[in-house]
Amino acid sequence: MSRGCWRSGRLNFQTLNFLRLNTTDTVCIAGVGHAAPAKIQANSEILKAFPHRTEDEMVRLTGIRERRYAADDESATDLAVIAVQHALGQAGMKTSEIDGIIMATLIPDQPVPAAASDLARRLGIPRVLAFDLNAACSGWLYALEVGRSFILAGTARNLIVVTAELLSRITNPQDHETAFLFGDGAGAAILTGGAGGHRLHRMGLGGDADQFEAIQRTGGGARMPWPVGGGGQIEHFYLQMNGTSVFKHAVIGFAEQVEQTLARENLKPEDIAWVVPHQANERILKAVSKRVGIPYDKFVMTISKYGNTSAASVSMALGWAAEEGIFADGDKIIFCSVGAGLTFAGGLLVW
Repeated sequence: MSRGCWRSGRLNFQTLNFLRLNTTDTVCIAGVGHAAPAKIQANSEILKAFPHRTEDEMVRLTGIRERRYAADDESATDLAVIAVQHALGQAGMKTSEIDGIIMATLIPDQPVPAAASDLARRLGIPRVLAFDLNAACSGWLYALEVGRSFILAGTARNLIVVTAELLSRITNPQDHETAFLFGDGAGAAILTGGAGGHRLHRMGLGGDADQFEAIQRTGGGARMPWPVGGGGQIEHFYLQMNGTSVFKHAVIGFAEQVEQTLARENLKPEDIAWVVPHQANERILKAVSKRVGIPYDKFVMTISKYGNTSAASVSMALGWAAEEGIFADGDKIIFCSVGAGLTFAGGLLVW
């Protein structure tokens, strides 16, 4: 403990109380936005590599009918800019009011510097704090909690919490486990310390590193920075997934995040107006619905048209729902996600 917490050998309780985390403190989501590439990649295109499979089967297994793929000259940062502009417009704020950018992504446009720095430059605010984090599919919820903590600690007043993923660039079109799942997109929220607005409560965060190998991309890091041996190791640079293991642990992980959020906020399933989950797989989320006792028609689902966009999926679903006007003032909304690692996240937003 720092010396400043003590005076004349006695604990300074005023300082200690300031440092103690208050888990009931909320911040405001002032605006949200999302963006998707124009190119639609239908199941029929992917099925050309799998002649033994049918579209009905793919829809039944995943809930996905199509997804968006970025054009060759389109970057993750391009999509992030659009999503942020929508969020700022909804918030009625200018970029000059922003103190920082937190970017959640598992595939930035380049490893160094951070994608958030490029985004800050593109938005005309090059002097703000900017960094990336990677918690895979749970990334945006992790970033919201980091942003909430920054605001409550006085590190920033107004933050952009954004995510952008171009998973089409690291999806193996010949892999039946992953070829149908992933798409591209971006989403953003403006987080402020202001009163009123949509109140973001604490996100519960966790993980299960025993399942480290369930979803992974082993190439592209320090262990294997590039393919060797004439490109024979290219499969290591694609996302790889153990579908059976992921399904089992995802259902449990999603359900636990919902149940823990209900317990933490002293709520019952019938108090919840909407669940905005990571768009992992329709079968997984229907199983979660049964397990937690919240009807599936209360789950905001965009997976049929966007697929699984990893860290971007919760923000995209939230942005879509906000644009559609499906939320009412005071609606209690639960976020929940399970991602590679495994990472878990869940929490409450009161609209």
